[in-house]
Amino acid sequence: MRTVTLTYPMPPEAAAEWAQPQIAALGQFDGLHRGHVSVISSAVALARKEGVPAAVITFYPHPKDVMGKGDYEGYLTPPRDKRELLAEMGVDILFVIEFNEELSRVSPRDFVLGMLLPLKITAAVVGFDFRFGYMGEGDADMLRLLGNGAMRVETVPPFLLNGVKVSSSGIRKGLQNGEIELVNFWFGRRYHLRGTVAHGEKRGRTIGFPTANLELEDRYVIPSRGVYAVRAFHNGKAMPGVMNVGVKPTFHEGVTTPTFEVHLLDFSGDLYGQEMMVELVSFIRPEHRFDSVESLIAQIREDAKTAGKILQEY
Repeated sequence: MRTVTLTYPMPPEAAAEWAQPQIAALGQFDGLHRGHVSVISSAVALARKEGVPAAVITFYPHPKDVMGKGDYEGYLTPPRDKRELLAEMGVDILFVIEFNEELSRVSPRDFVLGMLLPLKITAAVVGFDFRFGYMGEGDADMLRLLGNGAMRVETVPPFLLNGVKVSSSGIRKGLQNGEIELVNFWFGRRYHLRGTVAHGEKRGRTIGFPTANLELEDRYVIPSRGVYAVRAFHNGKAMPGVMNVGVKPTFHEGVTTPTFEVHLLDFSGDLYGQEMMVELVSFIRPEHRFDSVESLIAQIREDAKTAGKILQEY
């Protein structure tokens, strides 16, 4: 898969290089959950049927992040993860349009005439609630009208699970509430965090539970503070573990920035400076303050046992 970064207005040389008959899924696709997958898979299937490249057109940074609207605190699927997942889905070209305040003021008409038609998009595939252009004025019907016969538009219906529409906002809420099983069900995969193992306080090893302190590589949406059963991946190997997301209130006061400490079950070795991906499998309990280090150790021991039992099923 080729990844192409575009800016608005698009330079003529960029249009000349990438213009070709192609079918594109349009959207932000933060999360790449099952609803997004249904849109992108439809575009890929249509492209294969018509023998043209399958493209995805998206934006970075997220418009809400740039405009400071809503409670947008991180990405469900940062750019690297998004690229890997789209490649696995069979997407040939990923167009990433740089989103800024100038682009936010572009009308639907100018966006179609200045970005989509110059790329010779023959068919745009969008979700049922797709909006674009200044103040979200454009929808699928306007997109079809502005395509003026050169670009047709296919609309994909909402993706429902148990009668509920799968959405990025719902997944964010689920992460905040520790509803990991629901989040993973909506994703169609397990939510994960990725980063580098860094030196921490090294307190875990003194109480018999050494941990890998994960420094996240991007602005992920942070799950609810607490303890999770996880699967950690390092050099392609999956390892069961238990992770604490929080501020360690037994040892600290006034700390607000959470850390991500992973205790790997049945593992010994040096992971400092190495990359690790951690999949969240199940929420075990919320984080809370213990009266003594001894009671904390006893609880960690129980958490490890609980995680081991949960992970036996995966």
